Amino acid sequence: FGGKGMYGIHVHEAVLAAGVAWSGPTVHLVDPRYDEGPILAHVEVPVEAGDSPESLQQRVLRAEHQLLWRVIKDNFCSPS
Repeated sequence: FGGKGMYGIHVHEAVLAAGVAWSGPTVHLVDPRYDEGPILAHVEVPVEAGDSPESLQQRVLRAEHQLLWRVIKDNFCSPS
């Protein structure tokens, strides 16, 4: 669920409309193509019964914040 127009609440609306079992944040490098850079990490966040786009968005956002710190630490920080 990426590509043009797939950001913010739109992603979570599309996930719920598709009836898939999970969503989740992906961290990737940027390249000239839209949303196609090499993937550094991804985390699966289960879709729960009764999820709204907003409730799913909040869980994905929490996972995204944790994932971003892990990717930064693992890929861009030198060991101390």
